[in-house]
Amino acid sequence: MLIVGGGVSGLSAAWKLANSAVDDFLVLEMESEAGGNSRAGQSPLVAYPWGAHYLPLPGPEAVHVRELLAELGVLQGEPAAQKPSYDERYLCATPQERIYRNGLWDEGLLPQRGIDIAERAEQKRFHARMDELKRARGRDGRRLFAIPMALSSRDPEWLALDRISFAQWLTDNGFTAPTVRWLANYACRDDYGTASDQVSAWAGLHYFACRNGEAANASSDTVLTAPEGNAWLARGLAKKAGERVVTGALVGRIEEGKSSVAVDVLFGEKTVRIEARQLIWAAPAFVLPRVWPAIPGELKAAALAGDYAPWLTANLHLADLPEERHGAPAAWDNVFYDSPGLGYVSATHQLIRRRLSGTVLTYYRALHDVASAEGRRLLMETPREAWAEGILAELERVHPDIRKLTTRLDVFRNGHAMRRPVPGSLFHGQREKMANFESPRIALAHADLSGFSLFEEAQYRGVLAAQRLLARLRTSG
Repeated sequence: MLIVGGGVSGLSAAWKLANSAVDDFLVLEMESEAGGNSRAGQSPLVAYPWGAHYLPLPGPEAVHVRELLAELGVLQGEPAAQKPSYDERYLCATPQERIYRNGLWDEGLLPQRGIDIAERAEQKRFHARMDELKRARGRDGRRLFAIPMALSSRDPEWLALDRISFAQWLTDNGFTAPTVRWLANYACRDDYGTASDQVSAWAGLHYFACRNGEAANASSDTVLTAPEGNAWLARGLAKKAGERVVTGALVGRIEEGKSSVAVDVLFGEKTVRIEARQLIWAAPAFVLPRVWPAIPGELKAAALAGDYAPWLTANLHLADLPEERHGAPAAWDNVFYDSPGLGYVSATHQLIRRRLSGTVLTYYRALHDVASAEGRRLLMETPREAWAEGILAELERVHPDIRKLTTRLDVFRNGHAMRRPVPGSLFHGQREKMANFESPRIALAHADLSGFSLFEEAQYRGVLAAQRLLARLRTSG
């Protein structure tokens, strides 16, 4: 058995197979290490993320996430408990987040300084509406917005929200206050790499209403994190696969036969043909038609129908903690209200009890303000020095001594960071054709099958593909 792609989906498929006492498989990953968007770097001081950097507390429906966390010793006690306890080392240290606006830091993600009574009332109304939607169920009895998203209600009335933008839904429901619109837009940029006027209203509401995890020893809005972001989760998944994860393996061609799948794999300058009884494709969907010449036409169209958000991530290595502006104290997640970037997370925040000589700040920017193809062109053609100068100039408004303290600045360009949940793409387009695809020898597994990139979605799709493969093996004897 072959699993193509060593991101969270591929590693989750391998994790499920290994936990089912199946060890006759290989995971092929083209990069030098597995982990996909959850990879991390390491400095002499601290580890730091290159992509995904937190996991919200998993609700009861995220059974596979809870199983993994229990296996890793982070979730303590019964995984199915309504309010499990979590290892405090992974609960984000306080303060968790703050926002920079008008020269001052505010606690949380919604500014309070300089906001009039009417706007504060709308902020409260927005949060109250999201809390209602968290509890609401469709006519089929399912929660309107669940995670994994496949468990959400299929009530046509609510699926119809996929046809309009989140910005349109906000307008239709009387949410016009600048800070509320900003929060909605920030959420879409942060999770989807896309502005709220280009995101499906269903996806926008899912961001706010899907998560219902609780903890016995933390508030419900606490996230799980580590200095290296989500790399600890990827390592936990990969541990079960062990040496069966093969890196530096580029798949160039797939041929499906009656009794096996032949896969041509490039290792350096050498091509090797591997034959397997089953294959799980856990790489991005848009690549599949390029390596599978005989791909069914309907699946090819579905795989190529999606658009992908380009992202820029940078890690700034600082000799000391930067100078602070007035307002709320330094937090783990430091968000900018009026800025091209989303802000940064601090790799040393979880090590708050130690006195360290420096830190690493991970800066994120979604290129949401240009068409995706133009964003990829900018990533390719703009020199690293230009990106670095722009990032330093942006951060300098917040931390005046940032240039003096920065000893190293690394830039990572991700042209296809995540599939964009644009209006019509989730329930009125091609996504479901991929999610429901069946083949005797090939199964699909990737967050692309959900239509947006979240750890819970990637893991679910990987586990589901492994479960389908296991069912085939049992049927074939």
